Amino acid sequence: MACLLGCSVLSAQAQGIRLPGIAGGAAAGESSAQRASDYIVAIVNNEPITNLQVRQDMHRLAQELVQQQATMPPPAVLAEQALERLITERSQIQYAREVGLKIEDFALDEAVQTVARQNQVDIEELHRRLAADGVSRSQFRGTLRDQMLLSRVREREVAQRVRVSELEIDQYLLDQQRNSANTLAEVNIAHILLELPESASADQISAARAQAEQIMARVRAGEDFSALARALSTAPDAIEGGLFGMRSVDRYPELFIDAVRSLEPGTMTTVRSGAGVHVLKVIDKRVAGALASSVQQTRASHILLRPTASLGEDAAIARLEEFRRRVMAGEATFEGLAREHSQDGSASQGGDLGWNPPGRFVPEFDAALAKLAPSEISPPLVSRFGVHLIRLEGRRTVPLTAREQRETVRALLREKKLEEAYQSWNRELRARAYVELREPPS
Repeated sequence: MACLLGCSVLSAQAQGIRLPGIAGGAAAGESSAQRASDYIVAIVNNEPITNLQVRQDMHRLAQELVQQQATMPPPAVLAEQALERLITERSQIQYAREVGLKIEDFALDEAVQTVARQNQVDIEELHRRLAADGVSRSQFRGTLRDQMLLSRVREREVAQRVRVSELEIDQYLLDQQRNSANTLAEVNIAHILLELPESASADQISAARAQAEQIMARVRAGEDFSALARALSTAPDAIEGGLFGMRSVDRYPELFIDAVRSLEPGTMTTVRSGAGVHVLKVIDKRVAGALASSVQQTRASHILLRPTASLGEDAAIARLEEFRRRVMAGEATFEGLAREHSQDGSASQGGDLGWNPPGRFVPEFDAALAKLAPSEISPPLVSRFGVHLIRLEGRRTVPLTAREQRETVRALLREKKLEEAYQSWNRELRARAYVELREPPS
């Protein structure tokens, strides 16, 4: 059962994972002559970043903005954001190698298969399309390995910085009891970060506050906040227009919530943090329920087949389809087939995974379960771990024990701290890196 557990320690934003897609190769319109005239635009600890790499990352950023239906910033701003992202990633990858982290070949092979499945093609077709975009197999695997290494080092370095004490949990629960309405506000905030050094002078702080006031004046005069965020903010989410998205107040820094608690949607304010001066705009506010006192659990059984050289994915799907037909026809029992064929630790229990709360399994497994009625068997499901045949045994709502409530609070507080811890670690790593920016050749 352990192989099915989904355990992400960082938010998507904090991880910054960008798995290469089929069209993630050279920038649109890139000619061989342009590649030949490529030049170095930055050095990060003796490793170069080229103009071609910046153009490629600009292309990826532009694709992300189109998918989000967001306003496209000017090319110069997009280039700056792409270069800064590459510098950040390069310094983090170098650090990961320094501390001995690596991505094993079998893990990389599984990631390639995942990318192919996400694009609904087989691996050979994936590489054929990548080659048409000018991306070789080795380049694709190298890029994917780097992205996995980034995820691993961020999880390791940031997770160890986050601690939630029993006293913090006690205080949270006490605050809940004092809240007579027993509700929590959910807020969608957009922000622009005007970064300042940790030892900023009074003049620097004053200049940043003045710039923040100018930004708010420009928004009130009709300029788009998201466009200004992409052009001016130094926060990692600038490319998304500075939007956090609708989330519980427990997932924001307290500093932000204290600043916007009394504001109405559409209004703005400024706040000073350790990172600099923030311009905050309230996009939306609503009331959420109190901390849950119960949880809906799901009980499922499954049969897992792991594709191998002798049993390909298509063959595994066909075999599980036959198992499903036999069970539904009464020719075999699900438990018996699981004990005989499942390649998972639950096989000895007839595939029974026990009662589990939401989020216990990987997303694709949870999504398949959500569509089933009790006693119903799913079609074969392909996940990152293999091919599953799933049967829903039942659902139940159970009260949370005092210990489970405390663990729920711990998870809330931990998630709140993760983004701040990532930003702190990233600033430290960026500060220790030697970065040399170079002018284009004349």
